[in-house]
Amino acid sequence: MAKLMLGLPKGSLEESTVAMFAKAGYKIQISSRSYYPTIDDPEIECMLIRAQEMSRYVEEGVLDCGLTGFDWIQENGSDVYEAAELVYGKVGRNPLRWVLAVPESSGIDSVKQLEGKRISTEAVGMTKRYLEKNGVHAKVEFSWGATEVKPPRFADAIVEITETGSSLRANHLKIIDTLCVSTTRFIANKKAMEDPEKKHKIENIAMLLKAVLAAEGKVGLMLNVKKVDLDNIVGKLPALEHPTISPLSNGEWLALNTIVDEHTVRELIPELKRLGACGIVEYPLNKIVE
Repeated sequence: MAKLMLGLPKGSLEESTVAMFAKAGYKIQISSRSYYPTIDDPEIECMLIRAQEMSRYVEEGVLDCGLTGFDWIQENGSDVYEAAELVYGKVGRNPLRWVLAVPESSGIDSVKQLEGKRISTEAVGMTKRYLEKNGVHAKVEFSWGATEVKPPRFADAIVEITETGSSLRANHLKIIDTLCVSTTRFIANKKAMEDPEKKHKIENIAMLLKAVLAAEGKVGLMLNVKKVDLDNIVGKLPALEHPTISPLSNGEWLALNTIVDEHTVRELIPELKRLGACGIVEYPLNKIVE
């Protein structure tokens, strides 16, 4: 098949995206002087593109697929196929929010009070549609960065992306509304999805990336238990479905295999030991295919 053109987000998501692909089985190497990373799959060609532009190039077919935020798909009004929702980011794993914020001392508590005011944002289209929906006429200006420092001198309000709101609070801003909740999406060109080989490749990548994120924060546990202790120990073992139980050569013993949240093991392993389990092995997980 023709090579699959894959867009990788340049910027804040770059490092975490490469790490996620590595766990999915794809080794990507990025050179500081090139926008064309190498990947250990001869059927894929990569290109670094800003997340803000990704959906436009995927829609136009310049790229077959790529990763970008739901917010930028909405901002660009792009007609693309969504192969997977991937909740990951630069640091945390929480969805991001585009919020309307004003100075704490402004006395503004509603978007209605922004009639005739000036709003600074990177998401101009999203903001204009929001104002139109609320019947408010305001001047929306594109911000090239450091948007949270614009009020009150350069703007009366801002529309900015946030995860925790800490940067807004540090600049004495308060949130008065949420315009959009965004997560990362793996998107594809609709014509590419009509090509059976490209469709197969895109679906495989989507499945593996979702499996990587499903495994985050989880570990596997293997342990041996006596049959007489089985019920007590199984009662202590959370599992995705049910623990896998296998007989051992010694007819009085069984082997258990399960998956648990990583943060529980420091309490769980000593308790399992006290209940009679032995040969307890904890192992990391790269993927969970659900």
